[in-house]
Amino acid sequence: MKLKRKWMLLLAAGTLLLSGCSDQGETAMETEAAAEPAAVGEYVEKVTPSLADFHLRDNDAVYADDDEDSVVTMYLTVREGNSAEHTDHTWTEVNTYSKYWYDENNIPQYAVEGILQVGDENGPVPGEVGYGVNIPNAIVKIRGQSSTKREQKNYKIELKDDAGEWRGQQTINLNKHGGEGLRYRNKLAYDLMKEIPQMMSARTQFVHLYVKDETAGGSGVFEDYGLYTQVEQMNKTYLKTHGLDNNGQMYKIEFFEFLRYEDAIKLATDPTYDLDAFEDYLEVKGDDDHTKLIEMLEDVNDYSIPIEETVEKWFDTENLFYWMGFHILMGNEDTQSRNYYLYSPLNVNKFYFISWDNDGMMNTLEERIRGVQSHRGSWEDGISNYWANLLYQRMFKVKEYRDGLTKTIETLKAEYITPEKINALTDMYRPVVKPFVYRMPDIMYAQLTESEYEIVADSLVDQVEENYQAYLESLEKPMPFYIGEPQNVDGKLLINWETAYDFDNESISYDVRVATDYLYQNLVYSETNLRIPQIQIDMPSAGQYFVEVIARNESGKTQTAFDYYPIDGDKMYGTKCFYVMEDGSVEQYVEVEGDS
Repeated sequence: MKLKRKWMLLLAAGTLLLSGCSDQGETAMETEAAAEPAAVGEYVEKVTPSLADFHLRDNDAVYADDDEDSVVTMYLTVREGNSAEHTDHTWTEVNTYSKYWYDENNIPQYAVEGILQVGDENGPVPGEVGYGVNIPNAIVKIRGQSSTKREQKNYKIELKDDAGEWRGQQTINLNKHGGEGLRYRNKLAYDLMKEIPQMMSARTQFVHLYVKDETAGGSGVFEDYGLYTQVEQMNKTYLKTHGLDNNGQMYKIEFFEFLRYEDAIKLATDPTYDLDAFEDYLEVKGDDDHTKLIEMLEDVNDYSIPIEETVEKWFDTENLFYWMGFHILMGNEDTQSRNYYLYSPLNVNKFYFISWDNDGMMNTLEERIRGVQSHRGSWEDGISNYWANLLYQRMFKVKEYRDGLTKTIETLKAEYITPEKINALTDMYRPVVKPFVYRMPDIMYAQLTESEYEIVADSLVDQVEENYQAYLESLEKPMPFYIGEPQNVDGKLLINWETAYDFDNESISYDVRVATDYLYQNLVYSETNLRIPQIQIDMPSAGQYFVEVIARNESGKTQTAFDYYPIDGDKMYGTKCFYVMEDGSVEQYVEVEGDS
């Protein structure tokens, strides 16, 4: 079954395809308004659109041959390679270590050489990549960040320059999506995006992977690795294929809150430029001239410039509203500071948002079933999820921007993310994906029972409405804030926090508790209705302590601090942990992400 999209490019109305722009200022393209050829000497009405009229639009033809319920079979033979390409490793080594381990040890990521062959369940097929190939045509490594800690790995297969392409791509991402029970949420997101003219999507494909390990200790036979979802790599090839400017800037967001980050984000020509430090925030996927990026960040961080001026200069609010609105409706909370791309055409001073990594969406019911703490009701719901990000915080203090986002969310909900579309896609994926999930090897890592799988799949349509209501509720609450680092000031324990912001300018009060346990059963201090955002109490004895701050507006709506204490995979929202040392000094707990 194939999904088809219908849209219209109305050039005269200003809804234009942004495709490989290389002109600065106004484009030279002209559109004749007359339906018939003009006679000699006859006046011809023309339209020369301004750059302000341009909006990001996908290339519809990219998806013309998509077959959403098909499964492509891939055969991967892995071998030890050479030290120059860091491929002189075993398959076991490649699959053993997480990305955090490589970061901690400051070494390049292990890889192997591979022979990738595409075919069907009977074997490689003539005319497909790798048919008849006996020498390595690819380099293979694990991909992802937190997912690299899982037993089942995601893989990046990079075809060598002389090895051809698979569907126009040299980089093939195979994602297991082991953290979600349905194993098709990411594909669902991109297939929904394909139907939304204001969003960029990506090609996806279900893949059945077999791997033959010919490295030391390997079995030497093709082993079934189960079902994966291939997701198109976003790089210069992606830009070109989707009708965008492959000479432009493109950044994959690693951790980024639109702060200036002066120590890391510098021009590539700066003698102190460190690409590794830069890519702690933004991974460079396009042109490495960071001039525009730096100028944009300086404007975002300059409070003397009205935010409306900065937003209109550097961003397309249509693009931003649809990107954010989509993920709010999907409940994909892990998008506030990562999991998307920023793209800017070479000669256009605007940045556009492109989605990436959507498997965390629509997961509230699954979290409840699995006994995993849900973010429902926390600051990770709705607009407050984005409040720590400087650009969004400054933007959404402006009512017109909040209204624009709300209007976009309502349009998405009414026209594009409808129960009919979600059910149609679920009915298409379920008979394809579920049999793989509940047979070897994937059954060993299934997150749900078969009956639970059906319950969760049937619940997806309800979660859109839940997420919409949670968004509306978030507009009525105070915004989250950070608790400061507790201090010993003249023998007293001083704890302060940021003031909470309220969209309706209601007065805010605070409830504060300090205890020796994160359940606040052994209280050291408790106070309600505080108006000043700080407390100063007698210094407690040496030991571990927890402080919780809750903001409350005049309407009785409450919000926790951004701070949380991690415990057994859950989060104690609104809580900061700190220690009083024997010498009276105070140190706060800092979570370190990585391998234990």
